[in-house]
Amino acid sequence: MHTHVLIFLFSVACQTSQPPKETSHLDSVIGTDSVPVVDLSKKALLGQLNPARDSSFILIDTLYTDKSSIYLRKPAYGAFVRMVQAAQEDSVALRIISATRNFAAQKRIWEAKWKGRRKVNGQVLNIMIPNPTQRALKILEYSSMPGTSRHHWGTDIDLNALTNSYFTKGEGKKVYDWLQMHAAEYGFCQVYTEQGKDRPEGYQEEKWHWSYLPLAQQFLQQYNEKISYDDLGEFEGGAVAREVGAIEKYVNGIAPDCGK
Repeated sequence: MHTHVLIFLFSVACQTSQPPKETSHLDSVIGTDSVPVVDLSKKALLGQLNPARDSSFILIDTLYTDKSSIYLRKPAYGAFVRMVQAAQEDSVALRIISATRNFAAQKRIWEAKWKGRRKVNGQVLNIMIPNPTQRALKILEYSSMPGTSRHHWGTDIDLNALTNSYFTKGEGKKVYDWLQMHAAEYGFCQVYTEQGKDRPEGYQEEKWHWSYLPLAQQFLQQYNEKISYDDLGEFEGGAVAREVGAIEKYVNGIAPDCGK
């Protein structure tokens, strides 16, 4: 009898002494639909930040990306995870290839293309296009100048593949069709649609690039209010930023459906 009581008491003690269940790192963002008004500094708008040290950002779980350390702003990440879960119910897989890129990261991409270390459409641009304006325009078909990228804001993601052709057939078309039908339900919009009457200027079409509008619309408005060409910073080719209309034509050259 006494032995049974002791065993029972020991069992209860073990249960009550167990540590509380850990809270998922998504619990604070995944279930919320409210998006705060966020006033960014000029530095943040220009990507002069470190998302790993900014509490407004969250590390993207490897469930959703093959990258080891990329970040999004928390509301954008929560909306993305909800979108992923809905897509999975329709047998559609979404993977993040790129998310937040700060000024330094964008500068590395831009200058690698500018100096010919990274080919653009098979071309070594510093040799094939010596004219600075023409070279900048070539890079600007798909890559932003540092200080002008929406990826600085922690609101934009590149999904699944970085070629438009991937999204025109097979699994890629299934993904793109699903996004066109459902992404807006979670706040996402394809900002760089096919160029034409409705979007005559800016980057070429990017079927992979989706922006979380509840924050990005705020940040675009703030960018236009706070940032001038004098703020962009130092980088190779920056001298032609005003000439090519990096702010007017590219920062603001988005699809009308994505709003301003």
